[in-house]
Amino acid sequence: MYRTVTKAQLALSPLPIQPLMLSKLMKGNSPDMSAKSLMVLGSMSSVGKSLLVSGLCRLYGRKGWKVAPFKAQNMSNNAAICSGGEIGRAQASQAYACGIEPTIDMNPVLLKPEADSRSQVIVHGQLWDACSAKDYYARRNAMWQAITESYKNLRKQYDLIVIEGAGSAAEINLRSQDIANLAVAHHAQAPCLLVGDIDRGGIFAQLLGTLWLLDDDDRKMISGLVVNKFRGDMSLFTNGVTALENRGGIPVLGVVPYIHNHGLAEEDAATIKQSYASGSDKADIVVIHLPHISNFDDFDPLLVEPNLQIRYANRLEQLGKPTAIILPGTKNTISDLKWLNESGLADRIRSLRRQGSGIVGLCGGFQMLGETISNENEVESTVKNAPGLGLLPGKTHFESVKTITRSQAHIIAAGGFMKKLQGQLIQGYEIHMGQTSSPHPFCEIFRREGQPVESLDGTCSADGKIWGTYLHGIFDNDPLRMAWLASLGIQASNTPFIEQRNKTYDLLADALEASLDLKTLDRIITEGI
Repeated sequence: MYRTVTKAQLALSPLPIQPLMLSKLMKGNSPDMSAKSLMVLGSMSSVGKSLLVSGLCRLYGRKGWKVAPFKAQNMSNNAAICSGGEIGRAQASQAYACGIEPTIDMNPVLLKPEADSRSQVIVHGQLWDACSAKDYYARRNAMWQAITESYKNLRKQYDLIVIEGAGSAAEINLRSQDIANLAVAHHAQAPCLLVGDIDRGGIFAQLLGTLWLLDDDDRKMISGLVVNKFRGDMSLFTNGVTALENRGGIPVLGVVPYIHNHGLAEEDAATIKQSYASGSDKADIVVIHLPHISNFDDFDPLLVEPNLQIRYANRLEQLGKPTAIILPGTKNTISDLKWLNESGLADRIRSLRRQGSGIVGLCGGFQMLGETISNENEVESTVKNAPGLGLLPGKTHFESVKTITRSQAHIIAAGGFMKKLQGQLIQGYEIHMGQTSSPHPFCEIFRREGQPVESLDGTCSADGKIWGTYLHGIFDNDPLRMAWLASLGIQASNTPFIEQRNKTYDLLADALEASLDLKTLDRIITEGI
């Protein structure tokens, strides 16, 4: 199913809005809503806000609350598909932690960076436009309208909304334009937890510095501090808690331990760490860390497999001789393909193919594996044609219409291990602007968004060693993941991924239950601001 949305349909005003006008919009206009709210703000990016929101969603869901997540504006290329379109993958993961299906109201504005100062703008799940930061800020009044509409919808349906902020809450140069953090807290009258990452150092500067930079109206929204990602003996930080409380005048609600290998979707590509082969006896699977990598949560089901190591590489010397290589999705296939060639990785991948390594391409990575990429309408870049890696038969043509859909398919490939999977039901989601034709398709899609279709997807080599598909979430399909790993000589876990994911949510909730002052937190949520 193909979805587009016009500017008229969204009624997005191009008129700039002055800071004073924006402040009036943000305060005192919340309709009478019965749901409680709690907001998790960060002292900076990647302090663990998404993970804490997931844990809080699970924790309060277990306590009998009907809970939903919310993030007003997200900037991430890690997207998920739900009914109605695209949202940030972290919000989809948080919805699953609540035990509910994700909706577009949980992340009404999603920015997907295409370049340093340009992003695709997704509003209520649909692609609206691509614009610069300057143009986007000029339209933030309309974005605010979408945000408040979605928040109102959620508060009609749930008991508790757990809201996630974005980046740092104290970017004072952007405060008048920021519609993702304290503006949302004021609108929702949501008490806020301010989170710092002690693992990265400077926890006092992070938390106290943030408090001191906020003006009085914003500071009064902060009801508690949380120290996240603590390693070691927590009793050694007792005086640190005292210092934070004395100097900040706000209670520290808990010191949360560093949670290793949690296996939940990360939101920010900045969290990805490149690495060399470890020399362990585990099978080695390398994901190429493309400059514009997207949807890297595709590999979450592999992260929890006990007999393999998943690592990322973006330099030739890191690649080694892995059991398998995965080319992931990307926001700019042609640009990243050029980088792959210039870095020497393309030639090395071809060499590893000849030496027997398995290769998988997902979405943009699948496009790269083919013979040619045509971009005559300059949809993705100004380069109109580019040769692919030539590892799979297939020709890609970029189109201006974006495919955004949840899909179900049957495997029809017969190469190698795929032969045993013929007819196997698989499902996933598609987010792409290109279409690829191949004489040897991987699967036949028979349903999109519940509607019958007939569409071929992907391709597979004759020996099954190399294959690609547009379907994100492909490794969530247990039979395919297990069969692929077995073909590589890797013993896969017999635990279905959905069970593993639910165990992770419970372990996360258990960690928060053990480390947070829940009595005080309950009071903060119940009494509000």
